Amino acid sequence: MLSEAQLARIDIVLVSPRNPLNIGAAARAMANFGFTRLAVVAPYEPHWQEARSAIGAEQLLRNARECATLSKAVATCTLVIGTGTVTLRKPEQQVVSLPDLAPIVEKELAREGRIALVFGPEKHGLTRENLSYCHLLVEIPTDVHEPSMNLGQAVAVCLYELVTRVIPDADTVSAPAASQPGVEDPVALSGQLDILAEVVEQTMIAADYSPLTMLAASRHDLRLLLRRLRINPSDSRRILGLFRRILWRIQRANGAGPDRG
Repeated sequence: MLSEAQLARIDIVLVSPRNPLNIGAAARAMANFGFTRLAVVAPYEPHWQEARSAIGAEQLLRNARECATLSKAVATCTLVIGTGTVTLRKPEQQVVSLPDLAPIVEKELAREGRIALVFGPEKHGLTRENLSYCHLLVEIPTDVHEPSMNLGQAVAVCLYELVTRVIPDADTVSAPAASQPGVEDPVALSGQLDILAEVVEQTMIAADYSPLTMLAASRHDLRLLLRRLRINPSDSRRILGLFRRILWRIQRANGAGPDRG
């Protein structure tokens, strides 16, 4: 089993779940394998309230975070992993088969990052928009004739893979992760990337970079690009400062911003 320190840095995120039985099954799977951090994005309220009485996971469900958006649910995470099948979609980020996920998670935990494992609604799974917040897409190997899985089963399979394949560490770390041999520097939080993306988008609009009709597509592509770059927090702040300065210059030139001398 994973150590308490590792488990505390892995969030399980359910996006718009509707079936209380599936929510309960997902929560019980979490309890079975020691996971305690559950976030639920825009749940269907009547069914969410019903699910909170799930046997064996009542406390876990009571402590779950409710978030209006996926962006908020994963804002403090450094690695966001979406789940789904590529049978009916063209992936826009790296695709990893579930048996190959453990080393990636292990590496992120070693540098003290926070991980979100995201599951979509029962009917259609994660949307293209949802996946634009994800660094990776993990696919569970299944029979080609039945590629999708029940939500509760998918959560159980994924968590089993993590607890049996990720090497547990000691709860007490003797030295900061960044100073340990072979451990990479931390990367920017998802929330930091969203702030950066917003300022870059404002700069693009101010510079008439593309027609407003392309705004949604540009925003989507920008989210994916920033996650592919895997920049560290310091570089994220530098780039943010750069674009804020450029935006201010453009706005001042257009007479839209205050004169700061």
